[in-house]
Amino acid sequence: MALASARLTRAANGTLISTEYQDIYHSAAGGLAQCRHVFLGGNYLPARWKARDAFTVVETGFGIGLNFLATWAAWRDDPARCARLHFVSAEKHPFARDDLRAIHRAWPELDPLSRELLDEWPPLVPGFHRLNLDGGRVSLTLLFGDALDLLPQLRAQADAFFLDGFAPSKNPDLWSSAMFRQIARLAADGATAATWSVAAVVRDGLRDAGFACDKQAGFADKREMLVANRQRASPSGSPSVSDRHAIVIGAGLAGSSCALSLAARGWQIDLVERHPAPAQEASGNPAGVLRPLLSLDDNRLSRLARAGFLHALRHLRSLERAAWPLRWQVCGVLQLARDARHEAIQRETIARHAYPADYARWVERDVATSLVGHPAAAGGWHFPTGGWVNPPSLAAANLACAGERVRLLGGRSVASLHHQGGQWRALAEDGSVIAEAPLVVLANGCGALRIDGGPVPLRLPLRPARGQISLLRAHPRRAMNCVVTQRGYATPALDGWHCAGASFDANDDSSALAAADHLENLARLDAMLPGFTDASDTQMQAGRVGFRPTSPDKRPMIGALPCASSPGDRVRTSLWHVERLPGILVANGFGARGLVWCALAGELIAAQLEAEPLPLESALIDALDPARFILRPPGCDKPRAEQ
Repeated sequence: MALASARLTRAANGTLISTEYQDIYHSAAGGLAQCRHVFLGGNYLPARWKARDAFTVVETGFGIGLNFLATWAAWRDDPARCARLHFVSAEKHPFARDDLRAIHRAWPELDPLSRELLDEWPPLVPGFHRLNLDGGRVSLTLLFGDALDLLPQLRAQADAFFLDGFAPSKNPDLWSSAMFRQIARLAADGATAATWSVAAVVRDGLRDAGFACDKQAGFADKREMLVANRQRASPSGSPSVSDRHAIVIGAGLAGSSCALSLAARGWQIDLVERHPAPAQEASGNPAGVLRPLLSLDDNRLSRLARAGFLHALRHLRSLERAAWPLRWQVCGVLQLARDARHEAIQRETIARHAYPADYARWVERDVATSLVGHPAAAGGWHFPTGGWVNPPSLAAANLACAGERVRLLGGRSVASLHHQGGQWRALAEDGSVIAEAPLVVLANGCGALRIDGGPVPLRLPLRPARGQISLLRAHPRRAMNCVVTQRGYATPALDGWHCAGASFDANDDSSALAAADHLENLARLDAMLPGFTDASDTQMQAGRVGFRPTSPDKRPMIGALPCASSPGDRVRTSLWHVERLPGILVANGFGARGLVWCALAGELIAAQLEAEPLPLESALIDALDPARFILRPPGCDKPRAEQ
């Protein structure tokens, strides 16, 4: 469903109002002062986050972002603050970046924080958006869409609630029994809540959610506000990991991303790579394509790819701002229509979902030609913030950013994994111990199939797919200003070479360059850009072969591995009942889209291990769960993957 953005409208006295709900965004007496009195004061902040590892706030309406900025500012000003602040906020009608910039000028004391927030502000497309701010110490998870749809998809434990929807009379859905059921589900032991509203429906809803309510002095001319406390059933304090030490196997895009996300949370990582240097296998191509996937029904794969693509963009920009070694370019990506039927689907997809133009748009053939700088075969989708990335440089930047918390063990090949006494041992072929830790992350692509799990066999339904790219030497007559895709892809020149490809063969294990595959790459390129190649290109000058790990349903596998011996009668339709191997996770099955998945995979795995709010909808997390392939639908004797 397309998002309807908020419109910047002010009342005669300058107060911001919502035209959708005919209500104000904040008190005329001062929005920032109101936030500090009602939401910070009502939740006893900053006192309650002192000496905590982490603290989580869940807000029911992001609005203009003032509550978040005020909370972030209070956290920064507190020398006894928690190590990490998590803020989760739903918003059905988000403001565009430029409107927020204009609104925030009213509070110049928040300007540095506003600028950092708006630098990361996502395009207005539905779903979860995880923004890592303040050097990664503050995470803002925006839920763009209807809170009643998205809060049930949130996995988090909230220490404080900011109940800040429009008035119950104006927006009753945000104060409904369904909303308070979600507050009850998300509330941690000892959680608090605060709101300016003292309406009976709010008091009753909070009491039904297990909160004891109390009226206190309101802000400015509002006589009362409401604060609430949930009974504490256990000692306070954030969930903690006793030994933040992990082995990550594989130093490509997946492994370096997982290592970085864990290192940012204080973990020590032994990063084991069978080659002397990182990114030598599927992550070793000179250029890869970064773009989302669209579909007419906005299916799970499209939603996952949207989340991964946008998270990857934010991650790349953060690395670039920190001046880490990174080679990439936001030059735009054109996905040309394959034929008339595909063109009709492309047009309808854009019309149905009304994506903002800074995310995706349809362009006619003449516009496509202008964007490329060479005659295009058709019109198609244009992703203006897509582009190409040099994968080895991304892996190197991840590891440089992670710093001394990551110990790279290059030239070491893991033959087997053994679990004993709460520790995993990664063993070489000769039985020597490469590394030992309580946690292992398998992020080594097809290499995971070569690892023996010993008495706890690893269940990884991976299939290697051979992919060959062709490198075409650049020269002045070849113009390519953006990435072009159709049945294949081609990139602008990098270091004097265009990268074109790629073949896909799940039944070929040869690492040698094949002339037939090179000619297929040229044929796909000529179908996209007629006349781009000439006879001299038929003689292969350079290329590369990589083996991409694919799963049966083409989605990545991210999360805890299931036990191979889980009995069928216990594995029916629920992932919650699947027995898991202790302390072993996987980030794999990325196929040809490692650039899309890698940063989000690292974030998801780290958030799961740290019991943080998760950065994706629950349904999408389940769609990535490695255990999905052993679920058995009711009345079926075969796992889903075998049907």
